[in-house]
Amino acid sequence: MSNTEDHKIIEGIATGNKLVITAFYKKNLPYIRHYILQNSGNEEDVEDVFQDAMVFIYQKLKTDSLELQSSLRTYFYGVCKNIWRNRLRKIKKLVITEDLQTDAESIPPKIIEDIEHKEREHIYRKHFLNLSGTCREVLSLLFQGNSMKEIARITGYSEGYTRKKKFECKQSLIEMIENDPFYHELQLNSEKD
Repeated sequence: MSNTEDHKIIEGIATGNKLVITAFYKKNLPYIRHYILQNSGNEEDVEDVFQDAMVFIYQKLKTDSLELQSSLRTYFYGVCKNIWRNRLRKIKKLVITEDLQTDAESIPPKIIEDIEHKEREHIYRKHFLNLSGTCREVLSLLFQGNSMKEIARITGYSEGYTRKKKFECKQSLIEMIENDPFYHELQLNSEKD
């Protein structure tokens, strides 16, 4: 793939150009499918990993932190491969058949850190969405930088109740996250590094 072609694809992904994204998807999905199906995955896993990798690249583009040391395709394969390896490691099925291009091995450690960061965010979001509507509202307002007084005014609760609810909701969220086996797996992986 030429640098000009990579540049057009990167621009298309950044702007959400459906034609470019669809063409990239059709061209690269077979390689990702083959790799994941050969390594304990199924069709749903293929779609999930591909989408997660696209979101990862999109976010990198939006923050101007995408640094390509190789072709976009090789970079994308490496991201997919690392996402899938992390998921397999979490479910303790790490039996990888090396079949993707060996260039994908040259993914910088920063990319792996970013993927792990996204996985932590995913765990947080999953449990945040399991909180009650009241908890989500109170914590969202808190995370937006509102004071207890402002949160009480917005929600219509007393300031005392708001403080109590904030404490209960944070404790509940922390407890759910700490009881998540994927959270423990991420913690163990971080300690190994």
